[in-house]
This record gives sequence, structure tokens and C-alpha cells, in this order.
Amino acid sequence: MEMAARKPFTVLVEGNIGCGKSTLLNYFSKHSSVSSVLEEPVEKWRNFHGRNLLQLFYQNNEKYALLFQSVAQLSMLNNHLYTSDRPIKLMERSIYSNFVFTNNLFDNGVLGKEEYDTLAHYFQFLVNSPELGIRVDLIIYLRTSPEQAMARIHSRARPEECNIQLDYLKKLHDLHESWLLDHRFPVPAPVIVIEADDVDISHTAMQAVNQMYERICPDS
Repeated sequence: MEMAARKPFTVLVEGNIGCGKSTLLNYFSKHSSVSSVLEEPVEKWRNFHGRNLLQLFYQNNEKYALLFQSVAQLSMLNNHLYTSDRPIKLMERSIYSNFVFTNNLFDNGVLGKEEYDTLAHYFQFLVNSPELGIRVDLIIYLRTSPEQAMARIHSRARPEECNIQLDYLKKLHDLHESWLLDHRFPVPAPVIVIEADDVDISHTAMQAVNQMYERICPDS
């Protein structure tokens, strides 16, 4: 199969806040010449028309949840549509995990039913639109205990995350388990689970991506 006739082999790196996604993607950026890496567009959220939307969201969920999830969904879509001449594309989170976060807000009563239904409608339209052709070939789930995720959040000390509580991380952990292991939400590709409480999981993840790429694209 000619790579020119294909979209890039697309890998989603998913997991809880503080699970090690950025560390893993930095490793790929430094050690893989065939991969393009798209980080979660945090800087766009920090400077949304001159305002830190991420901080506003954490400070007042109920007021900014619909706006933030809408912006996050659109920015994730942009990453899905990004093209490159490199055969492998890695994304930090995705439009699918954004939908998981949307469900968390709805389950907790932060989003009303009308708001949730609107976001869900757009999500279904985007992921099922043949014109957009969102492609996912592999999901890497960095499975981290909420306690370890909390420790990493404290270590990196992002100002927007200073009020995150362990209970919130536990809820997100359970939702990721329901999504990627129990398939409560749409799972668009095979899932490789990497136990990510250990610090050095980058080489293991790179091996997994390369092996799956060679299996799916043997003639590339």
C-alpha cells in the first residue's frame, strides 16, 4: 500500500490528567523521525481571545462548561484534520476523550440536558461525517492510579490545576475505564493499555506503536 494514498497512521494517547501523556509525546518527538506529534491545544485554551478559558473553566464549571467543551471539541477536530508527510501521527487526547469529559460534566449536573444534547449532536455529526473522514488506527491508554496522577499534578504545578481534587481524578479514571475497557462510549480503534504509574514507559509505548503500524501497514 502506498503511503501517498493513505492518511497518516493515527495514534491517540489517552488517559487521566497527570497520566504522562506529555512525557510520552516528548519522547516520540525526540526519538522518532517518522512521527508527527500534536499536543493537546492547552495554549489555545489559555489564550482564547485574550482570556484564559482553561482557568475560567476550573474556577467556575457551571458558567464556562458549555463554552469550554465547545472550544475543546473544535480544537481537537483541528488536530484530527491535520495532515503531514510523516506516516505516523500521534495526538494527545482527541475528540473522543473530549466527549468523555462532556459526559462527566453531565453526570455531575454541571451541564444541563439541553447543553449536553447539543454537544453530543455535534460530536456524532463530526465523527460520522464522511466528508471529514476522521481516522483513528490505535489508542494508547496510559492507565494511571488517581493517586499517582495527583502526585504528578502537584509536581508540575500548573496554576490552572491547583484546585483539582482527588475525587475529580477518581471520577475521570472511572470514566476512562468505562470508555476504553468497557466501551461505554465510542471506541474508534484497538486499545493498548500501558500501566503508567512507572516513570519510564516511553520505550514500551514506542515499541507498541511501531509493531501495530507494521501489522496494519505492512507494505508502507
